[in-house]
Amino acid sequence: MVGIIGYGTQIPRFRIKVEEIAKVWGADPVALKRGLNLNEKSVPAPDEDCATLAVNAARDAVKRAGINPAEIGAVYVGSESHPYAVKPTGTIVSEALGACPFVHTADLEFACKAGTEGMFIALQLVKAGAVKYALAVGADTSQGAPGDALEYSASAGAAAFVMGADNLVAELVDTHAYMTDTPDFWRREHAHYPEHGGRFTGEPAYKKHITGAVNAILDKTGLKPSDFNYMIFHQPNGKFPVQVAKKMGFTEPQYRYGLLTPTLGNTYSGSSPMGLAATLDEAGPDELILLVSYGSGAGSDAFVFKTTERLPEIRDLAPKVKKQLDTNKTYLEYGAYAKFRRKILKPE
Repeated sequence: MVGIIGYGTQIPRFRIKVEEIAKVWGADPVALKRGLNLNEKSVPAPDEDCATLAVNAARDAVKRAGINPAEIGAVYVGSESHPYAVKPTGTIVSEALGACPFVHTADLEFACKAGTEGMFIALQLVKAGAVKYALAVGADTSQGAPGDALEYSASAGAAAFVMGADNLVAELVDTHAYMTDTPDFWRREHAHYPEHGGRFTGEPAYKKHITGAVNAILDKTGLKPSDFNYMIFHQPNGKFPVQVAKKMGFTEPQYRYGLLTPTLGNTYSGSSPMGLAATLDEAGPDELILLVSYGSGAGSDAFVFKTTERLPEIRDLAPKVKKQLDTNKTYLEYGAYAKFRRKILKPE
């Protein structure tokens, strides 16, 4: 038995509403909110980056796990906004936690599924007995070009998970993956902002891979949609995951807790992991959870977890996702938002 023994999240307190962005570009906020199922998004402060978000999320994960961080044998940080092109984020997180020096680290990048890449590797290392504990983090300060559709959704946040073989809060039942070479979204070296294929990012990219991964994990486990208490899909907006979920036979009570995009935005590598954390905040023991990520380029990782009796005992040891989402929010006007983003993209 292997699985999650602790989890933590970090969401910036700054927010910007869809109306505020639409006002600058002369867009229709009502149509955007309805079309994207999105109301506002998180914005990183000028001194917040992928590393700081990852450290804070990881500290809460270790706190819930109740372990000595020096026993963590591997740390993997998935992101497409690592603060350095050449210098690992993983060593920053490991040092801040107290996991150094006897720890294996790596930075991962696969668009929005780099966080679940880390989860997959961490789980398999523990399962193989190579390490006692492994930490996986999905963290991003997402970028969307000014005026582009991505600007309304690209947000910031981090989710971290400590994997182990004892004191589980969620046991791993099985995993599967679905990958193709589908160029729906990309960012060239030295480019500040990603580009995308517009409508091509929907049916042949996101929906094809999510559906393919779900069908594969259902076939592998012999489970059906109604067997799950909860499910989480990657959330590029609030519309796509709901459309696919309903088409595949899932219902609103199953995705309700994990659907965060309407008030958080798309945290890229942290998106589906953050949805899992929010679901763990609410789930009871002995419940099945389906997690399916998506990363452009393209691929999906699928996981089935079963919660344990220990989950309710540890979740109040750190702030829950809903509390971070709903309290201590500071709304920005577009000018302040643009200034924040400039400092992140072009530091002085």
